Amino acid sequence: MTSYAVVIPTLVRDTLADCLAALAAATGPRPEQIVLVDDRPDPEPGTLEHPLSVLGDLRERTTVLTGGGRGPAAARNTGLRAVTAPWTVFLDDDVQVGPHWAGQLAEDLAEATPDIAGVQGDITVPLPGERRPTDWERGTAGLARAHWITADMAYRTEALKQVGGFDERFRRAFREDADLALRVLDAGWRIRQGRRTTRHPVRPASRWVS
Repeated sequence: MTSYAVVIPTLVRDTLADCLAALAAATGPRPEQIVLVDDRPDPEPGTLEHPLSVLGDLRERTTVLTGGGRGPAAARNTGLRAVTAPWTVFLDDDVQVGPHWAGQLAEDLAEATPDIAGVQGDITVPLPGERRPTDWERGTAGLARAHWITADMAYRTEALKQVGGFDERFRRAFREDADLALRVLDAGWRIRQGRRTTRHPVRPASRWVS
């Protein structure tokens, strides 16, 4: 079994506890490390106690680092620097991995030939069935078709370090994932689609968001 670490940048939103609970419940090989990067500019002590409590026995494998509010690209690099496993899996703090995610991830990584640097998860966005989705919901649903998104993306740690990780000039969660993937591809690696599944629920939003 190829060992892996999970890196999650977070602003400690309400979604984080569900994200960590799903990770703890997923069947299959456990992550060697979980690196949680708190990217709030002024972290409030105590607010991570509940999310961390849902990890169960994975809590002892979890490290919490501070990102300083420099954005998700810099936060992921902070997490990456703590990783010793050969694969680094990035998750966003508003996703929920599937019940068999860890086993499916193990298969995805085992099938990766030496020239493959990245294996992307299969993202699903649940939409309401009783009405037409809003523009906000349709926009989130577009993530299911997006390439290289870090909602669930596994990279060889070696490849990430070879290209210098994420470009920290991207201060918002926009295009920093595509930029990284293109640099990985330019370095001669390949990226493929995996079979593991992860849900990306639509975050609640004001009726005026659209």
